[in-house]
Amino acid sequence: MDYSKELRELFLMQQAYATLMAVANKLEAQDDKYYKGLTSRQYMAILAVFHLPPEETTVKNIAKKLGTTKQNANQLIAAIEKKGYIIISASERDKRAINIKVTESGMQAILKSTETGVIFMSEVFKNFAEHELDTLWYLLKKVYSFDGEEHDGFEEDASGRLEGDHSNLQLRVLEEFRKRRNGQK
Repeated sequence: MDYSKELRELFLMQQAYATLMAVANKLEAQDDKYYKGLTSRQYMAILAVFHLPPEETTVKNIAKKLGTTKQNANQLIAAIEKKGYIIISASERDKRAINIKVTESGMQAILKSTETGVIFMSEVFKNFAEHELDTLWYLLKKVYSFDGEEHDGFEEDASGRLEGDHSNLQLRVLEEFRKRRNGQK
């Protein structure tokens, strides 16, 4: 019996998996240079808070958004709290749970990191057309759901949860993004 098709598919799966892990490690190592005062994982944890309703900002829900374990999310939350970027309080809905709220200094850190993060995203994806980004996102969500669980990502607009007027920052970031996507620096 000829197993060449199966061998080729298994080879491709192994290569895709190994490359996915290497890319994740490389991105995490590189993007920590861009997110000032936060690691990329801490940045994403704070971002997860903004993408959850205020009464649902529990460690469990943050872990789900990040696709990680509750223990890992607890470590992230503890590190962010130590920096003074979040406040932890008892949940009004569930006395066994806690809710996380971003402080003013956390808000400033996330805004600063968002600005520099756009530069990083522009560098990482500079050789991708919009349709390729769309395809990549689709394929990554497909990989994520291998076990039947859909990714509860960051699709919803969380800008309404940012306190204050950040329109000038948003315009500056979008202009920088446009320049970088058009090959200007």
